[in-house]
Amino acid sequence: MGVHAALAVHPASGKGAAARIAGSVAARLREHVDRLDVLSANTVEESRALMTDARAAGLDVLVVVGGDGAAHQAVQFCAGTDVALGVVPSGTGNDFARALGVPADPLAATETIAAALAQGRTRRIDLGQVGGTWFGTVLCAGFDAMVNERANRMRWPSGRRRYDLAVVAGLAALRPRPLVVRTESDRLELDATLVAVGNTGWYGGGVPVCPDARPDDGVLDVTVVGRATRSQLLRMLPTLRTGRHLRHPAVRTLRAREVSLSGSDWPAYADGESLGRLPVSIRCAPESLTVLA
Repeated sequence: MGVHAALAVHPASGKGAAARIAGSVAARLREHVDRLDVLSANTVEESRALMTDARAAGLDVLVVVGGDGAAHQAVQFCAGTDVALGVVPSGTGNDFARALGVPADPLAATETIAAALAQGRTRRIDLGQVGGTWFGTVLCAGFDAMVNERANRMRWPSGRRRYDLAVVAGLAALRPRPLVVRTESDRLELDATLVAVGNTGWYGGGVPVCPDARPDDGVLDVTVVGRATRSQLLRMLPTLRTGRHLRHPAVRTLRAREVSLSGSDWPAYADGESLGRLPVSIRCAPESLTVLA
């Protein structure tokens, strides 16, 4: 029996970029599969329903065209199943695609996925899990989550500049808060500015907040920034783009299979999506997602 694939398209992603390239992506994928269903949806609910129908018909591969929000929904669908996931980045941040080593250019990414289909190349990667929700990149709380909230409300500018502007605006509201971080072997209790728990390294459109995180090592990387003034954080921000923030004396790092965050009611975001507020318990779910390699 041949390969049954589905192409999930979120037309609004990247200000319409996903819709513009969907036809070209579909044409290229059809060369390497026996059946391709195109699933175009504008809401999460509609997308889930279309994916569920495709799975009932014997789906083998799901390719999603969109940003991190679209990838996050696809992860929820594919995690814990044998359906392999491919990502064609066409959104604002594209951090999950970046972590998978997918080219930033959508057409180049399509060629990578087509080659993987042609050669049958897949691999298993880890995911983070909070209750029944999976995430592929980073869960954050504190200053960075507040920046995420602010960036989500902004309509201009796009891409990395939106995140950078949200950071500057968020500095005015900066207040260190009590934080308790527990793992299977460590406990930190401190006044903190932010905490990030990474299955992969990047968030915020290419910020390597957990630069050593790997999605195939069975653990999560934790970056904690302790009490920092506005001026100290402002000086630290440029180093976030290079990973040199880990050298700052206010920064602590941990590695763990399970992490709990408590001590305040900070908002928590994972893959750029809201997960409510602290406390949260996070675990690494090894080899829980198949991706086209």
